[in-house]
Amino acid sequence: MNVNRLYAVFKKRRFAPKFKKNMRTDRTFTMLKPDAVEKGHIGAILEKINAAGFKIVAMKLTQMTTDDAKEFYAIHKERPFFGELVEYMTRGPIVAAILEKDNAVEDFRTLIGATNPAEAAEGTIRKLYAASIGENAVHGSDSDENAAIEGAFHFAGRDTF
Repeated sequence: MNVNRLYAVFKKRRFAPKFKKNMRTDRTFTMLKPDAVEKGHIGAILEKINAAGFKIVAMKLTQMTTDDAKEFYAIHKERPFFGELVEYMTRGPIVAAILEKDNAVEDFRTLIGATNPAEAAEGTIRKLYAASIGENAVHGSDSDENAAIEGAFHFAGRDTF
């Protein structure tokens, strides 16, 4: 992902954090996607997150608007699946959360598993709760920089503990 492009997009809405100087490496961002919420998997997924040693420092149940989803996923706007992604992410509520743990981004990516649940390791969140590549239950930031940007998109500083 092009971090500078994401930073520029979010900066215009004043969501861009000042991560370049004081970037945290012990936090990551996640969203439990509409399919996971619809199927009632919030509690089970949060239990897996807690059992893996993550501390939840911010969390909310919310619903993305079309504009929110387009902005959040702007990096994919030229991809053929962009319209479907926006439609999917706005069809129902999500749970947005910032998680804290040493090596948070990498450890969380391991916990959630491969994007394709058929290829995800046994016991991972996507292996257990995702239906397909398109409806893969959970989002996890892919870098410390994106974790800061994505967390700031959903949470004001005072909402994070």
